[in-house]
Amino acid sequence: MKFFRACVRGRKWSLRKKLQALTSRVSLSSSTFVRGKSLWFDANRDNSQVRRIWSSTPVCMGRRSSKIAGRKGAQDAKKAKLYSRIGKEVVSAVKRGGPNVTSNSVLAAVLEKAKELDVPKDIVERNMKRASEKGQEAYIEKVYEVYGYGGVSMVVEVSTDKIHRSVAKIREVIKDYGGKMADSGSVTFKFKRVRVVNIKATNADKDQLLAIALDAGAEDVIDPPTYEDDTEEDRYYKIVGSSENYSSILSKLREEGIDFEPDNGSELLPNTPVEVDDEAMDLNKELMSKLLELDDVDAVYTDQK
Repeated sequence: MKFFRACVRGRKWSLRKKLQALTSRVSLSSSTFVRGKSLWFDANRDNSQVRRIWSSTPVCMGRRSSKIAGRKGAQDAKKAKLYSRIGKEVVSAVKRGGPNVTSNSVLAAVLEKAKELDVPKDIVERNMKRASEKGQEAYIEKVYEVYGYGGVSMVVEVSTDKIHRSVAKIREVIKDYGGKMADSGSVTFKFKRVRVVNIKATNADKDQLLAIALDAGAEDVIDPPTYEDDTEEDRYYKIVGSSENYSSILSKLREEGIDFEPDNGSELLPNTPVEVDDEAMDLNKELMSKLLELDDVDAVYTDQK
């Protein structure tokens, strides 16, 4: 996985090179070809047989077991975690600065983020009321670092109003499922915090996403991993951006009519992904799944490939 760390002009040049490379991958024969949105047709043949041209990525054989859950269940869980996280941020902002958006800049920023991420209005309103309830405390954000199987590292992001309760439950899950708590700072340096937009491979072509990323000033477009028994429905591209250009990326995707899934405010991507065998992958999957079942856990990131 490659990130472009050069200046904006450098990133735009790199994305432009990617876009040019895509259009030059297919060498034309004596047949006449017609191009339309990454579909190539042979004018001398039956055009009902259409071949979709994708940029090449390494094929991972037999890695279907790496999926944490079925795609639908995983996306539902991700959305629930997003709503929970925004709700906690609303409660904390109101507890610290009051419910008046004009005088509470932190609350105003949270509400703007909720709007950007398409969080339902009733979720926000419910947590605004919850913040005024007796006994409701502000949420504290914590990060725990974990070692998994096969040299894999994990970062667990927590937002809780009962810190002793959350750390006890996290330690219990890590112990029961074979992980190990890591010292502070021993894992987080392996990751980079970015803004990410996920786009299903069936909703857009790679060259189309590269053009959008280039125009919006994004850092990169990451190809979806390829598994032996994947379908197009299981594959997602990632447009990697920053807080400064994230809104622009979302706006351009909406203009093009492309469906997408936003991140939870930000994501951690590994600097160097770690490849493990199937057994370690399954064990890490189980550990991550159990951590994500905890109410206080907002996200779990791993450098597992």
